[in-house]
Amino acid sequence: MPQPILLLTRPDPASRRFLGGIEQRLHGFSTIVSPVIAIQPRGPLPETGDAVGAVFTSANGVRAWQALGGAPLPLCYTVGDATAQAARAAGFAPQSAQGDADALVAMIAADAPQGRLIHLRGAHARGDVAARLAQRGLRATEAVIYDQPTQELSARAQQALGGNSPVILPLFSVRSAAQFARTAQIGPRRAPLIVAAISAEVAEALGALYVNRLEIPARPDAEHMQDAVIGLLKDLGALVKRHKSVKD
Repeated sequence: MPQPILLLTRPDPASRRFLGGIEQRLHGFSTIVSPVIAIQPRGPLPETGDAVGAVFTSANGVRAWQALGGAPLPLCYTVGDATAQAARAAGFAPQSAQGDADALVAMIAADAPQGRLIHLRGAHARGDVAARLAQRGLRATEAVIYDQPTQELSARAQQALGGNSPVILPLFSVRSAAQFARTAQIGPRRAPLIVAAISAEVAEALGALYVNRLEIPARPDAEHMQDAVIGLLKDLGALVKRHKSVKD
């Protein structure tokens, strides 16, 4: 069986972090990083004088906030653990909802913070977090602090899709799934396509694109996505890394 190819289409920093966790556990596969969405911080920063906390639904929002010169706020809420890790590194003390936008809204509503929260997001965002918090009687606004322009797949990625090796594709958002489906149809398609989608909604965004196998993790977070991808890689021939003992 040909060596499987892991095709990562998230922005480069996120793809590299995701790959790092997998490479600690497996070998015997090739990797192509070909982002279909770029991240471009955009200002100005929102007014934070009366704000008590920040809400992040992506680590990209945290990094854009930092790039624009934003300072930590007393409270911080994040959609998941990976975003919380980025926020912690930026000086926040985050609380993670360990899930999706629904879990995030529920967690913040239960905490019932007094004062204004700011959802710091990209130009393309889902979940209507600020509006839903306002519906629950909380003071919540939002600010767009980065753009997410789409990009085409690289020539190397297109070549892999036209080859014989199985291609494993993790997908983390509806927009990236839709962009992949659109740009993947530009070139020839022969490779078996195996998808790990973070949710059923993300998988549906592939539309009519033929997928040989689809996996959706039990929880919509980076850790469970990594486990799903590792399982697929093992099934297709990747090998578990053997850690040397002290005696070796």
